[in-house]
Amino acid sequence: MTARQQHALLALTHVSRVHGTGATEVRALRDVSFEVAPGELVALMGPSGSGKSTLLHVAGGLDQPTGGSVAVDGTDLSSLGQAERARLRRTTIGYVFQDFNLIPALTAEENVALPGELHGLRSGEAREAARAALAELGVADLADRFPDDLSGGQQQRVAIARAVAGERRLILADEPTGALDTSTGEQILRLLRERCDAGAAGVLVTHEARHAAWADRVVFLRDGVVVDEADAGLTGLAGMTGAR
Repeated sequence: MTARQQHALLALTHVSRVHGTGATEVRALRDVSFEVAPGELVALMGPSGSGKSTLLHVAGGLDQPTGGSVAVDGTDLSSLGQAERARLRRTTIGYVFQDFNLIPALTAEENVALPGELHGLRSGEAREAARAALAELGVADLADRFPDDLSGGQQQRVAIARAVAGERRLILADEPTGALDTSTGEQILRLLRERCDAGAAGVLVTHEARHAAWADRVVFLRDGVVVDEADAGLTGLAGMTGAR
């Protein structure tokens, strides 16, 4: 194990993920090794179908690799049962889904507070953390609204608030600015950057080089394989495979 892996908050080691069998087999990830340290924001780029969302699902314990291992904060996810993985997602991992994944029957505040309440926080404490996260995202005035009463951009900000509420140490964000205007998108990226600067680890899936420039490092996937890596910033991005 390398020094970086020893200190990584997220470590994927020789991870493969195969969907289906025979003629329908799809190799979504192929021998991917990938680490993110505390304080680091990594952008994950690549064409559609390259395996970015699959990597995020595996990293967050939402899916299991076919081969290799995934460790979060030093714990091999394969050693955990389903309930233990769910607990880790409630306490340590904040996940921003592309489709928001909000519960229609709950208000914005209730959606954001739910992980904390499921973990055993008192309702008042979980609601306080939820309101703080909603305020940080600029949607505190929407706390009592249901998802169907929110625009796509508002739903996205509520989903991000749910991912960052409390003491999340690993934030996994799948195209978190997709439904947002430029100004609000930059607000979200600034928030992710600040959380990582404060000690969290983050992975940002994006198609936009200007968004990836907020990261410390950019990893490029193609056909489920890591094909390039560079320091972030427009100069580094310009030389990356597929980013030309």
